[in-house]
Amino acid sequence: MASTESTVSAAPVVAEEQNEQVERGERGERGLVPGPRRFLLLLSVAVCAASGLVYELALISLSTSLNGGGIVETSLIVAGYVAALGLGALCAKPLLKWAETAFLWVEATLGVVGGLSATLLYLAFAVTGQSLILLVLATLLIGMLVGAELPLLMTMFQRGRLVDAKESGSILATLNVADYLGALLGGLAWPFLLLPHLGLLQGTAAAGLLNLVAALVVAALVLRWSVARAHLALVSTVIVVAIVGLAVLIVRSDGVVATARQRLFQDPIIYSQQSQYQDIVVTKDGKDRRLFLNGGLQYSTRDEYRYTESLVYPAITPETERVLIIGGGDGLAARELLRMDHIQHIEQVELDPEMIRVANTVLREDNQGSLEDPRVHVRTEDAFTWVRSGGGGVPPFDAILVDLSDPDNDTMARLYSQEFYGLLHKMLDPEGRMVVQSGSAFTTPDVFNRVRSTLKAAGCAEVVPYHVHVPTFGDWGFNMCAPENTQLSVPSTAPELRYLNTDTLRAAGVFPPDNPLVDLPPNTLDHPVIVEDLRRGYRAAGE
Repeated sequence: MASTESTVSAAPVVAEEQNEQVERGERGERGLVPGPRRFLLLLSVAVCAASGLVYELALISLSTSLNGGGIVETSLIVAGYVAALGLGALCAKPLLKWAETAFLWVEATLGVVGGLSATLLYLAFAVTGQSLILLVLATLLIGMLVGAELPLLMTMFQRGRLVDAKESGSILATLNVADYLGALLGGLAWPFLLLPHLGLLQGTAAAGLLNLVAALVVAALVLRWSVARAHLALVSTVIVVAIVGLAVLIVRSDGVVATARQRLFQDPIIYSQQSQYQDIVVTKDGKDRRLFLNGGLQYSTRDEYRYTESLVYPAITPETERVLIIGGGDGLAARELLRMDHIQHIEQVELDPEMIRVANTVLREDNQGSLEDPRVHVRTEDAFTWVRSGGGGVPPFDAILVDLSDPDNDTMARLYSQEFYGLLHKMLDPEGRMVVQSGSAFTTPDVFNRVRSTLKAAGCAEVVPYHVHVPTFGDWGFNMCAPENTQLSVPSTAPELRYLNTDTLRAAGVFPPDNPLVDLPPNTLDHPVIVEDLRRGYRAAGE
């Protein structure tokens, strides 16, 4: 009798447990088995992985724009990101009990932080003038959020299921495929789609927007049965608000960026554009127009003629007909060359097509339309690749002008290397001359002397150093690679110049006792010491 009563009384409990199991199965707590919901979740994993890699690439691009983007900055971002992935996975362990809810909050936070990262860091740089610490902190936070995804996803896939090692491996492989495929798509989307068409800040915000949309789809269609209604409503509301906020940022970011960018420049900005390769800004105050690349001043119309004349005319002789310009995308060097009738052919190799467009429009008054002259042949190619290929079999040049930005990162350092100068030397006529802008002979003497030593190591018979005063730059240096016993002189065919003559140029070859010429080891591809030379500057020169 007692046994019968016990069986009867236990029946409702068993039925209740069975109903709870059915309900849990309907809510997805028995794991995500193959089907539409699982496919949508894997798709969202790919989208979030793509967004996560875009955030990292955006931080590297921002490091290049704000800090020069050298090996130190890039290594800190990449290594910090990878380390943060592991830290994020560790921090996710206490959240595994609430895997579904935690996953939604992680994705929502990642979308907001990642989408806003570039804009906030740019604004912070405009206010504080520095960004490296903030870049590293942003990298760690984004990496931790991305790293927390995999443990939460594994828990969601295995929830309530007894799986063996084979099935665990299969689940992990499936997640990795979705994750790595998404990262591949993100890696391709950044340089070919987001950065060139939307720019650095809008492109990052667009990735955050996509990240949030994927999280909202997961919340609405995949995990709606697995998360308490109150939590689901709260996180969904946050995601929707964040989506609206990022959409507004994308639409109105030009005004925000313009306001922040103007804080970085003394004069009113008349043009600004983030190209695929660099941040291009042109300012104007009265008659003074200035070009900035990645925040660095390239010239001022007040005194650019001093720099340009000193770069061009020492390399020219009355017999010069063919000239190669490496860089010089502003068109100023070509302008001076075109003033001499015996110059018949100018080959110009400039990496950034946007710089050429700006030269032909915004800066046209300064360069007098030089890059559209029929004697000028512009190639928008990587200079190192073009020179290494021999220029497609071009005949030797009578003069070469290397007019590049300072070697503030390892990409630029290769264009100041012994290998690059050696390749250029092979393209130079035996009686030809090559002039290289070499930074400030006073402010960065190690850079100046490093270029001089590197040209010697590249095979130049004579390296003639000289320096001139350009008020907006200070004391600025050049090194000329030439045949033996070449003296500094202005060619007899030169037009009337505003600054340079033979006496001025020969005086420029004199160096005072407090700034002597020093022989240094050459800068090479495998040892790009010139980057540290530039960062060290004159305060620790020679150390």
